[in-house]
Amino acid sequence: MSSVPSLLDTALALAANGVPALPLRVGKVPFGNCPDCTGNACGGRPNMKNPGTCRCPGVCHAWAAATTDPAVFTSPVWMAAWRRAVCIAYHPGGAGLTVVDLDDADAIAWARETLPATRTVETTRGEHWIYRGIMTSSNKVRPGVDIKSTMSYARYLGPGTGTLTALPDTVRALTVKELPAVRPATRSVSVPAWSGGGQCPHRTPAFLERGIAMAVQRITAARSAIHTTVYGTFLAVLSTHGRCGCLTDTHVARLFTAAQTKGETARHCTEAWTNARTTLGL
Repeated sequence: MSSVPSLLDTALALAANGVPALPLRVGKVPFGNCPDCTGNACGGRPNMKNPGTCRCPGVCHAWAAATTDPAVFTSPVWMAAWRRAVCIAYHPGGAGLTVVDLDDADAIAWARETLPATRTVETTRGEHWIYRGIMTSSNKVRPGVDIKSTMSYARYLGPGTGTLTALPDTVRALTVKELPAVRPATRSVSVPAWSGGGQCPHRTPAFLERGIAMAVQRITAARSAIHTTVYGTFLAVLSTHGRCGCLTDTHVARLFTAAQTKGETARHCTEAWTNARTTLGL
């Protein structure tokens, strides 16, 4: 086990920077609830979205135990936990952050192609990409990718490298729930008029082309949750290119064609596109 001073000093440093921390026991999991808190019989501990009433001084309720209060860290019951702890976790949502947890090389490669650069931290199996902003946590949003923000915890593995950037809509779109199913219909492609064709200012013309190709591939490769995939893909494309004027009717038609090839109706495609634009304020 790690030394108590080392873990405690790290927790205090995190707290001083507004990052709620908590100890983890063997297995890298939170300490279990005390008898009085088992099954949330106490009402649960207040933290973020949890309106509970528990005032237990122990390290109970997993992520909700995370705190920035130095007096709590050094209390007798917490000191006992530090002596049994093996590492530290923090509550990203409580610090105004979102962690994109990438578990393997394929997930990292996807992030590098899809997400804006931000602060990164190496993990045992992959990387944590940390963004400024909060959202609902969700596991397995795609192969090898978990989202940790509100009502969740992430293991603290150091400050990382790079500069924190704002949470992109591309990440938010990963947790979009599936839209109501619609009856398959004609495969004929119908797209809304899109006035664009401007110069893409992000990097090079190839950046737009690669983004559209990846979007088409994502839709084409989907084997389930087609509605969710189509909407999430439209949202991702628009979040990157919806304001720069570089999208043309040809680009949109390629996306709609891919969606309708998977059985989506023209009406659903139009609705998904319109909803994505509305979500982004376009």
